[in-house]
Amino acid sequence: MVIDALDECIPVQRFRLFDSLKKIVDKSPDARIFVTGRPHIRAELERSLAGRVISVKVGPPMDDIVRFRDVRLSEDETPDSMEWSLEADIPEKIPRSIPEMWVVAMVLGIQSYFTG
Repeated sequence: MVIDALDECIPVQRFRLFDSLKKIVDKSPDARIFVTGRPHIRAELERSLAGRVISVKVGPPMDDIVRFRDVRLSEDETPDSMEWSLEADIPEKIPRSIPEMWVVAMVLGIQSYFTG
């Protein structure tokens, strides 16, 4: 099962979903649930599904972010329309904000995964 952008779900619904995920993993220990969300989702999942969460922080390499930014800026058809202060901020702010953006968590029936 894949659940993407869990952080976009309102907290009340997220906790109901966590309860459902716990029931799924309890009844089907071989179930694999792949979840993406911002970093605070990891802590919420770990509280709700204690001992059943393996998480990995992911994000693009800095070189990829800089390359993407440079390509997009070079494709700008109206470069003179951008305010100079925004243009000055782009090279620095975008690369700093992206790498910490997402956490990927896999919810497992961990005991059976490692012992079976």
